[in-house]
Amino acid sequence: MAEQTTSSIVIDAPPAQVMAVIADFESYPSWAKGVKTARVVEPDALGGDRAEQVYFELDVSPIKDEYTLAYDWDGDREVTWTLVEGKMLKALDGAYELRDLGNGATEVTYRLALDVSIPLIGMLKRKGEKILIDTALKGLKKRVETH
Repeated sequence: MAEQTTSSIVIDAPPAQVMAVIADFESYPSWAKGVKTARVVEPDALGGDRAEQVYFELDVSPIKDEYTLAYDWDGDREVTWTLVEGKMLKALDGAYELRDLGNGATEVTYRLALDVSIPLIGMLKRKGEKILIDTALKGLKKRVETH
């Protein structure tokens, strides 16, 4: 990944429970701020419950786009994604890394690097990444801990 923004949060749930929420894309509009639509377009080729490609409609200023991401899952430890196609975005690479803290809690680290097809000052790009990460982590924590 090129320049990226990283942030972490501790969620009071085991990694499997956290990863189950991350993998439940259809529920994203109910908890992931700015996600208007999340639809699996290519399910797991092996018949599992984790999507390989997902289409999103996102509206989080300064980023408004429709795009498809390809996912790569590593058990309940990590999921990474890359942009397949987007209108405004020309790169959106990221990852959730989960670390079992051994006490029923999980540290979740979110890495994100994005690039857009329109000129955007690096500072605005980092701000967009930070907003996406912060809202995603807070939304994920709330969703996992209240379900």
